[in-house]
Amino acid sequence: MNAHLKFAASMVIFGSIGFFSVKTNLPSIELVFIRCLCASLLLGLVWLLGRRKRLAKNQEPAPRKEYLFALLCGFFLIVNWVFFFRSFELMPITVAVSIYHLAPVLVLLLGSLLFKEKITLPAGIAIVICFIGTLLVGGIQQHSSFDDFLSTGVLWAFGAALFYALTTLTGKAIRTLDPILLTVIQTSLGVLLLLPLIEWTKFSQLSAENWAYILLTGFVHTGFVFYLFFSSLRSLKAQTIAILVFLDPAIAIILDVLLTGYHPDSYQILGIVLTFLGMGYAFKK
Repeated sequence: MNAHLKFAASMVIFGSIGFFSVKTNLPSIELVFIRCLCASLLLGLVWLLGRRKRLAKNQEPAPRKEYLFALLCGFFLIVNWVFFFRSFELMPITVAVSIYHLAPVLVLLLGSLLFKEKITLPAGIAIVICFIGTLLVGGIQQHSSFDDFLSTGVLWAFGAALFYALTTLTGKAIRTLDPILLTVIQTSLGVLLLLPLIEWTKFSQLSAENWAYILLTGFVHTGFVFYLFFSSLRSLKAQTIAILVFLDPAIAIILDVLLTGYHPDSYQILGIVLTFLGMGYAFKK
């Protein structure tokens, strides 16, 4: 399988995670814990099996500071996952995914604040378009007050996008650390952080079908997807990645409509269109 197919497959598989997560019947913290555990086991094995080849190439070890950034990046990633799955518990998958994919635009905003990067006119216009689109897709027109609107789960989805943006920005400081080892560090950190928060009784009420979806979410949607993602990422051009990444939300929205029967109203459809148009315009050269 070439790099293009690997990356496209990773986006398609990840696009179905919302549907699978709902079928697990697990709350967000317990589900993220299982994801971290499965990914640590699978990717840890992959990394160990490839260790001999890396030693043969005499690759230099990564600087110690990169391991510290890996831990910080891992913390942001785990919070992002918890918020993301929590949003699925409170709002339709289509709405949560549309808001979550504001992350690239938030990277632009945070980059301008933290690194004094200048926001171009297209990026500024895109941010306004995405903001309007987010309000519409979140269903602001359906609520009598702004506080009522915020209680729908919008803040969880937006928080997930914010922490995903922080994950991206922190990851920029990691240049030499093996990407699979980086993920193992992050997911192992997730296991340690979430272990004290787990309510084990949540696992005692699960059916065989729930467990099937849980294991698929852990090993396929996390471990296998990250393997496909990282083994293809460095072989693709940025423009190709920017196009293929839209497979993720597209699959999520299609599955939400076809399998769960969700039907967005006309304002939400307009909001989805504005959000993704804004994201495309933000990175217009």
